[in-house]
Amino acid sequence: QLQASGGGLVQAGGSLTLSCADSGGTFKRYAKGWFRQAPGKDREIVAAISWPGSNTYYADSVKGRFTISRDSDTATVYLQMNSLKLEDTAVYYCAARGPTSSYFATQSHDYVYWGQGTQVTVSS
Repeated sequence: QLQASGGGLVQAGGSLTLSCADSGGTFKRYAKGWFRQAPGKDREIVAAISWPGSNTYYADSVKGRFTISRDSDTATVYLQMNSLKLEDTAVYYCAARGPTSSYFATQSHDYVYWGQGTQVTVSS
């Protein structure tokens, strides 16, 4: 089971770190991604990471501001978000690909397992 946490209310320019816990390590060796969905908008990829973590992907809108990483011991994936903007406000979801997919994907339909979302709200 994937469980996202770390969301909250932050001022523009601030930082937050999201965590995606993998209880039991079921998805430890799977590629994982962070997606977000703002009200009235489609879910979009934010960042993704392969197993064991040498390959990463970032949406253009977050490049240089967000960093995805994974802890191989705890099977936790993190999303460090810096220089947050108003447009980063959304519900953020972590997801894992299937057991044969160690490389990341950028489309939500390529991810099989999803955690519950965590709300990130950036205020001015």
